[in-house]
Amino acid sequence: MALDIIKDDARRNKIGFITFIIPEFARAYKMDKQAAYRYLKANGGLDFLFKNWWALHTDNPLYAVRDMYDVCCRNGGPLR
Repeated sequence: MALDIIKDDARRNKIGFITFIIPEFARAYKMDKQAAYRYLKANGGLDFLFKNWWALHTDNPLYAVRDMYDVCCRNGGPLR
């Protein structure tokens, strides 16, 4: 579904932020986007992102990336 046909602003903003922050996470930790997605999904980072995107998107992306990493580490997924 293209972003331009999504009528609900909140949903469009959520999708936009999520598609922005996952590549930022990948870039910060020198991973490819698919590996970052798998890592976040396996270790609770995506759940955290979906539940807290509204607060995360208002802050510096660096803090959102760090918070997602912290959640993953607490769930047993430190990067090697």
